[in-house]
Amino acid sequence: MSCDARITHSRGGYKQNLKAKEDKLFQGRVNLKVGIPASGPAGVTVLPKKEGQPEVKSSIVNFQASGYYYQGLWRALDGTKVHQFTGASAITQCLKGKVVHLYGDSTIRQWFEFLNASLPDLKEFNLGSSRQNGPFMALDYENKIMVTFRCHGPPLRFGDVPIGEFRYIANELDDLIGGPNTVVVFGIWSHLGTFPLEVYIRRLQRIRSAVVRLLDRAPQTVIIIRTANPKALWLYETITNSDWFSVRRDMVLRAIFKGLNVHLIDAWEMVLAHHLPNSLHPQPPIIKNMMDVLFSYTCPQKGG
Repeated sequence: MSCDARITHSRGGYKQNLKAKEDKLFQGRVNLKVGIPASGPAGVTVLPKKEGQPEVKSSIVNFQASGYYYQGLWRALDGTKVHQFTGASAITQCLKGKVVHLYGDSTIRQWFEFLNASLPDLKEFNLGSSRQNGPFMALDYENKIMVTFRCHGPPLRFGDVPIGEFRYIANELDDLIGGPNTVVVFGIWSHLGTFPLEVYIRRLQRIRSAVVRLLDRAPQTVIIIRTANPKALWLYETITNSDWFSVRRDMVLRAIFKGLNVHLIDAWEMVLAHHLPNSLHPQPPIIKNMMDVLFSYTCPQKGG
């Protein structure tokens, strides 16, 4: 049978290869996501550096935080000036006259849902599409704002998706004219976590090439990339798609897009640093901070 005969995409199950009683090793609040109590009092003695002692640097660990929260607001340490866009008016003024294209998985869909909920004049068109995978489109006619969302192409763990709705991010970027009033946002990571890393690398290489082509023909296009983030781990996630797989893909993404005129929203640290629990779909206070970073990249001179 030809591949062209395929009509609908669906997902299967997964094979759990745990042996008898091994699932007891993966219990939330029992031996996962629990603190390790101290066995007794302890002390740490810090000695002053000796004169002439050479400085020792780790060749393995090279970490620098990208930001922190203060009074619930994200403060970036990478030089980004994060403005607070409070209320519909401030967001509308930022997006006025702009087209915002969102591509990715359900973590990007959260941002479309945030804009829909935050902007009363932004009206979503009923395209008759699935609420899980879209595509979606919303328009504020008076302020000339258009927002679209489309899920990335397979691998995709969404079920019952018509094949005709599949689009690859690279192909979508090649269809854009771009320009100073075009904002492109994408995130792709979770659905590829259960596949070999080489699959992810090839996908990002194609997206990178499309980004380069878009910036060549329209250098003022604003391109924003959402990174991966840590999740709440339960048995299925722990075995098949744990944070170990996510952090490796996150490192690959940062390396592949390094040096390009793109902006990163560091979802990994914005989730990790917050007092709310880790979740594949971060809670509203974290989403609001992520959107403030997005708006700050889009409108660096504005804020409310």
